[in-house]
Amino acid sequence: MSIRWPRRLTPTHLSQLIRSQKNPLKALEIFGEAKHRYPNYRHNGPVYAAMIDILGSSGRVAEMKEVICRMKEDSCECRDSVFASAIKTYARVGLLDEAISLFRSLPQFNCVNWTESFITLLKILVKETKLEATYHIFLENSCRWEVKSLTHALNLLIYGLCRIHRSDLALCIFQEMDYQCCYPVRETYLTLMRGLCEDGLLTEATHLLYSMLWRISQKGSGADVAIYRTLLDALCDNGEVQEAVEILGKVLRKGLKAPKRRQKQLDLSQINHECEESICNAKAFITKALIKGTVPSFDAYRSLAIDLYYEGKIDKGDEVLKEMYIRGLRPSSLIYEAKVAALFTSGTIDEVVDVIEREMVENSCVLTVRLYNTVIRGLCNKGKSDLALGYFEKMSRQVACVPNKETYDILVDGLCRDGKYIEASQMLEQMLIHSYWPGGETYTKVIHGLCLIGRPYKAIMWLEEMISQAKIPQISVWGSLYVPAQIKALKLLAHFSTLKSGCNKANYSQGSYRESALEIWCKVKQEPSNLTFCRKEMGGINFTSKVVNTHLDLETVKAICCEYRINCADINIKSDATADDFIDAIESSRAYIPCT
Repeated sequence: MSIRWPRRLTPTHLSQLIRSQKNPLKALEIFGEAKHRYPNYRHNGPVYAAMIDILGSSGRVAEMKEVICRMKEDSCECRDSVFASAIKTYARVGLLDEAISLFRSLPQFNCVNWTESFITLLKILVKETKLEATYHIFLENSCRWEVKSLTHALNLLIYGLCRIHRSDLALCIFQEMDYQCCYPVRETYLTLMRGLCEDGLLTEATHLLYSMLWRISQKGSGADVAIYRTLLDALCDNGEVQEAVEILGKVLRKGLKAPKRRQKQLDLSQINHECEESICNAKAFITKALIKGTVPSFDAYRSLAIDLYYEGKIDKGDEVLKEMYIRGLRPSSLIYEAKVAALFTSGTIDEVVDVIEREMVENSCVLTVRLYNTVIRGLCNKGKSDLALGYFEKMSRQVACVPNKETYDILVDGLCRDGKYIEASQMLEQMLIHSYWPGGETYTKVIHGLCLIGRPYKAIMWLEEMISQAKIPQISVWGSLYVPAQIKALKLLAHFSTLKSGCNKANYSQGSYRESALEIWCKVKQEPSNLTFCRKEMGGINFTSKVVNTHLDLETVKAICCEYRINCADINIKSDATADDFIDAIESSRAYIPCT
């Protein structure tokens, strides 16, 4: 498609132009041609950001690297998010060294804030358990003025050390935070508390909780209830029930600022401290005390409910929701998202439907895109893609709730796993209509599936669409489209030639070859399909059939006509024809060979 260039090009217009291209190489061509057409034009930061984002999302790493080098040469002002996106792209394709090299070259760019790219790189390195590289990157850049905040970076270091069960070193980093002018946040305490409890360092965990209580304001902090519960459960599991009860009393007084009347309602003496069988009961009582004893706060209930659902304790989480109802608080979509994920883990799909259809409606909680994606993903993982399609339709009809690329990817993958390749093809078509470009893996799954169910024409259409987006098909894609029957047809023709010449007639049966030939493309001793095709100037596509068609439907007919740029035609089918027969009727290319 030709590009209509304006008389005067602006960076905003060019950004819109390249984002509208589904082929990243075409977008790159337009990006490069702009300077030749308009000598006085210069790319700015948003244009480079758009081009890098397009190339990165399509996996064109070499071209993306070239554009980044051109951005450095132009010395235009650019945002930190551009480098963060490029670092994610390098990490996604396994080029961590390139990601580190790009970050270390940031002083050569016109960028004054590196915080986002710094945090992004550290997060990726921690996820890959490359703590030594994480340490060096942090040490090299922690004192630079371009890095505005270190709290998140220190939290990542603490998380990485706790992952490898070195919470003792994580505790040392925590103690150094004051010297780095950083204030520990709730995430810091929760990560470190879990690490210490998992490593069995309960004494250090207890001191951490006391230091946390010392920092809390006079009003208390109900949202920290998940941190308190982590330590109390660990003490109970270690048999230190008495210690847990004493700390619980301090938490209720200092941490949660519970009123005295509520503290009196909780009889802590009823817990049996000596019986090992009562540990589960003690943990249940502590959870109940935290629910009942806290000052009614949405943050407190949300934190505790999400934590319980995350651990798979659905009954305890429901108790928190019940307490919220009593206190006049309404659960948010984040709580229901955690509950739905927990229900899918336990395999109770009926309960998920009940939560979505009844409980959320009664509490006037509107489903969000994230919650819809959680439900659709869970249903597809359970093999209920037909039910997931129903929720997708509800999502599409809901105001201000538009399916995103993740929604379509989940549905196409789930439909392919359930063998519903026609529906997956239709969903892929909707995805393109809404300008979401699928990845190469998505195309590959759909093409393989369509070939399996005998729809090679649709598979070829998706292959053409895949190539038009500059995506390179895998070898397996070509293998699924390859028809070995063509070779078989040539062999059969050779055998028939032998029969006709009178050679080796005793060794061959003409009837057996006829049966084999009926299964392949070469039609031997068979009449053409009873199908008529007539073009016309107006009236659209008229499709009539006097028999039950198992291979050809109206959708396939329209798709084939669209491919041949046929807008008006009359098609009359009087036999069970295939898409291949219909193409032959359009092209008149089939040769029907008589067998004598």
